[in-house]
Amino acid sequence: MTQEDYERRMERAGQAAAEAGLAGLLVTPGPDLTWLCGYRPPAVTERLTALVIAPGQRSRLLVPLLERPDAERSTGGGGAMEVSGWSDGSDPYAEIAKWIEPQGRYGVSDATWALHLLGLQRSLPGSAYAALTEVLPMLRAVKDAHEVARLAAAGAAADATYEEILRVRFAGRRESEVAGDLSRLLIEHGHSQVDFTVVGSGPNGANPHHEAGERVIEDGDMVVLDFGGLKDGYGSDTSRTVHVGEPGAEERKVHDIVREAQQAAFDAVRPGVACQDIDRVARRVIKAAGYGEYFIHRTGHGIGVTTHEPPYLVEGEHLPLVPGMCFSIEPGIYLPGRFGVRIEDIVTCTDAGGRRLNETAREMAVVH
Repeated sequence: MTQEDYERRMERAGQAAAEAGLAGLLVTPGPDLTWLCGYRPPAVTERLTALVIAPGQRSRLLVPLLERPDAERSTGGGGAMEVSGWSDGSDPYAEIAKWIEPQGRYGVSDATWALHLLGLQRSLPGSAYAALTEVLPMLRAVKDAHEVARLAAAGAAADATYEEILRVRFAGRRESEVAGDLSRLLIEHGHSQVDFTVVGSGPNGANPHHEAGERVIEDGDMVVLDFGGLKDGYGSDTSRTVHVGEPGAEERKVHDIVREAQQAAFDAVRPGVACQDIDRVARRVIKAAGYGEYFIHRTGHGIGVTTHEPPYLVEGEHLPLVPGMCFSIEPGIYLPGRFGVRIEDIVTCTDAGGRRLNETAREMAVVH
């Protein structure tokens, strides 16, 4: 990423704020800040760091004075953004209030500390604030070619991890041990951060967000694997369900239903289709097979500089798919006390339809 790329993002964000009827954006440390200007503070503390973006104006970044050199280096200094520092003992809220309209309504990062928001409200009691995911849910949703390439590389690293995990021993080992293998392999394949390694064996697979524990995996278990993290700043997230030894007839049947639902949802991806319609397609397949009540989560979520972000493929989300959007498609069936199945790929919407960023086999793999 170049400084010009970040400047274009900040300009686009300012225009989006104006179109949403906002006076501007207030962005504190987290993925929005890094995505917009490239700055990642050395540590997130009680000291205020905030980027103010207003339509048609130069963006301003306020940082603790002791961190100003780092901020100027990482953002290139100058250009479309001014970097200012505040010193301990001074009032950072009074300082940033100089840049904010006293009666203005601003979009703020979802993870903004209450400490900082309350401080601003004390300094500017007439101002108002709304969460960015509510007022600008699509701010980061449409990726450029550079971002799609990063996501594809992260997906390829997750695929390589899956291919290797198929060769490890499952039976007789704890879920936590297999999860450790997944973490190690993700790092070996270039991830800088591992966000989750779900290993749900047997009845634990019926819990979509099961945390790998001390259960010993047994011969005859279905095992849900769901893992991902960040590589070069962009996310991976993939799920496959394997079987320890030869599966039974119902296990094969359920897996085939989920695979059919996942394929149908993927085939439905094209520009202009509402997000909720992708969810409906997957759900229709599973319901028709008699397992509708056991599909208990949305069909997908966006991915980018975080592993979960808008858009969400869920009933009630009317936003249309746009080329450049990247999201998971991950239907599942969860049979309480027995087993679960989930198959997940990251998909990007293109002018011609969907493109998968995960390419490992979706057929059930047999492990030992």
